[in-house]
Amino acid sequence: MRKFTSIISGTVAAAAIAGFAIAAENPMVGGAPMYADKNIVENAVNSKDHTTLVAAVQAAGLVETLQGPGPFTVFAPVNAAFEELPAGTVETLLKPENKDQLTKILTCHVVAADAMSDAIAGMIADDGGNHPVPTVGGCTLQAKMDGDSITLTDENGNVATVTIADVDQSNGVIHVIDKVLLPKA
Repeated sequence: MRKFTSIISGTVAAAAIAGFAIAAENPMVGGAPMYADKNIVENAVNSKDHTTLVAAVQAAGLVETLQGPGPFTVFAPVNAAFEELPAGTVETLLKPENKDQLTKILTCHVVAADAMSDAIAGMIADDGGNHPVPTVGGCTLQAKMDGDSITLTDENGNVATVTIADVDQSNGVIHVIDKVLLPKA
């Protein structure tokens, strides 16, 4: 009986370690674990740092799209990034009559590819330090390196830094950023 118990205990310990290793591959975002077998929306709704982004995605009618097969790379601004916009901007954008403008802004944070940070850094290096990133929304972001961090500059000169990279999703990847990127004014 002791041998059987030892085998079971060893098996349970090995499974727990393997489960931890799988969970440890993806970083926590907004205090929530991000699961590689869930899609972008399924994970984003659990991040307390992305409640504004999730509300905006819902208001723009993009939930179904971002639950689709992708692949997508989403540069996901945190709540604090939205708070840096002029007072009343978010509330105005969330109104139904501004859905087209909101959709344009949000899709300027989405690329139709699965681009992990090492691939982006490689493209930046291959392009001499500045790689153009065309988005689903028709914007072109400029990706650069700032030390070990990737930065993205929108068409207005606003610069966002990737603060959490490579959050693997079943339909792409999320890179958390610290600024909202805007289409050309």
